[in-house]
Amino acid sequence: MAEVKRTPVLSIVIALIGAAFFVLPLIATFNFSLRMTRGELSFAAYRSVFDSDIFLSVLGFSATASFTAIIAGSVIVVPTAYWVRLRLPRLRGMVEFLSLLPLIIPPVVLVFGYVRIYGTSSILPLTMTEGGTNVLLVIGYVVLSIPYMYRAVDNGMGAIDIATLTEAAESLGASRLRTIAFVIFPNIQSAILSGAFLTFSISLGEFAITSLLNRPAFGPYLVQMGQDYAYQPAALAIMAFAFTWACMALMEVFAIRKPGQRLLQFRAPRAVTKAET
Repeated sequence: MAEVKRTPVLSIVIALIGAAFFVLPLIATFNFSLRMTRGELSFAAYRSVFDSDIFLSVLGFSATASFTAIIAGSVIVVPTAYWVRLRLPRLRGMVEFLSLLPLIIPPVVLVFGYVRIYGTSSILPLTMTEGGTNVLLVIGYVVLSIPYMYRAVDNGMGAIDIATLTEAAESLGASRLRTIAFVIFPNIQSAILSGAFLTFSISLGEFAITSLLNRPAFGPYLVQMGQDYAYQPAALAIMAFAFTWACMALMEVFAIRKPGQRLLQFRAPRAVTKAET
């Protein structure tokens, strides 16, 4: 007797309620952002945002700081995860716990620690100069992104046999640094890019550290716009949401891509044979 399949009505209703919980506020925000011009729907709020020199300035500053944090985080995390998996597997649990500490310690505590350690009475008073404060900001971004970057890189290394790759590289005369740079790094490129996109998303909208260090970045700018204007903050929220989803889509693309596989593959046209003609 054939089994009768029941429609999961309750599951569908719960899924629709969950989707409405996330989608309806977005639709309302997008609709509100289009009403800057009285009596018509337009993209005037978006044009106002892009016409602002301050917006382009803070976006450029945040993008530069985020890219610097990605490079610094990769330089710290990749060799660490490689060495722990290759030589110190017993310490892997402790290293994973340490990598989670930025999720436990509030950013406010972190930045007050920076101000205390690198303030006027410090032997390294980074907060006294603009460049030094920017360095502290990048360090803060690196610390906040460590949990995500470390897990992405560690999972990528778990998918390859780093012991065999290391032995093969060393048997050919490669140094340990050359092995990491030219053997390990290309094989976990997708994992590093996934962590990089997460780092960029977190750093771009970060507010606590950026505001307390008084840096002209995107997070404080978004809050200030919310206090001074009505429609532009809604447009900025929609753009930030779209950017975050674009990063997640790129992360998914790179996550499922195999090492060495091209992002866009084009098939060569088939040669016409006599049999086909």
